[in-house]
Amino acid sequence: MTKQARVLNDRELQRLLDFVAKGKNAKRNRAILLFTHFAGMRIGEVAAVRVYDVLASDGTIRAEIQLSAAQTKGDKGRTVLLNQRLQAELAAYVQTIRVRDKKQPLFATQRSAGFTANSLTQVVNGIYKRVGLDGATSHSGRRGFITNLAERGVSARVMMALSGHSAMSSLQRYIELRPGVLRNAVELV
Repeated sequence: MTKQARVLNDRELQRLLDFVAKGKNAKRNRAILLFTHFAGMRIGEVAAVRVYDVLASDGTIRAEIQLSAAQTKGDKGRTVLLNQRLQAELAAYVQTIRVRDKKQPLFATQRSAGFTANSLTQVVNGIYKRVGLDGATSHSGRRGFITNLAERGVSARVMMALSGHSAMSSLQRYIELRPGVLRNAVELV
């Protein structure tokens, strides 16, 4: 069995974002990472996002993204809800890009092409490695998103809808049991 991607705590996430802020493509990389941490998106979904997916006709950032079956896993489209923090991050990022065509990828490589799921995985994994977050991978944000929802008492059905899981068993593999949560649980008795 392969080891699960590490779930970051709040301090580690802040350390990650502080590191990214000092680097090349800071706003782009921050937006990519926050799509996984704040919206629970798979890295392949992030790579597949187009400008028109996030930018409304009036130039504002949408509150939700409609991913087509081609953009997501399992041949099933899904809706991704964007919280206000992520909407603000995306608004800041969009100000840094030149939109020639709303069908263009939201996140471009140095050659202006869109990332593949593989190439974006390499970028994100490289960032985690340079920050020194051993065990963190491109899946850490998604696992953290689901774990945080579970720790806040969000129902499994809502978590499944937000993450795009259709099976409870798949969802459960994403939830990390952290020591503080276990301690708090026994104190309820």
